[in-house]
Amino acid sequence: MNKKELIGRRIQELRKKHGLSQEKVAEKADISPNYLSRIECGKENPTLDMFIKIADALEVEMLEIFDFEHIVSHKELKEAMQSIARTADESTLRLALKVIRAIAR
Repeated sequence: MNKKELIGRRIQELRKKHGLSQEKVAEKADISPNYLSRIECGKENPTLDMFIKIADALEVEMLEIFDFEHIVSHKELKEAMQSIARTADESTLRLALKVIRAIAR
């Protein structure tokens, strides 16, 4: 899944979480429902101004639109952890291990 699709999925997730239809969000953002649908499908390249409008319509911070780390696959999570581990110093690794063990309990 590419980044545009991840962002679109996140916008859709936030919209549904707030119990809003595409029509309602589109109305609040002053865009067409069809355009919002294409954004949610990852078929559009919204501008920064458009992201601001959508975030305002959803009543969320714009950062939330780009918070889709929870959607990545198990394999991608492992690769990210391995990448961090390869570059971390010993004290950072020890701290990370403590945190992971505390969470896993």
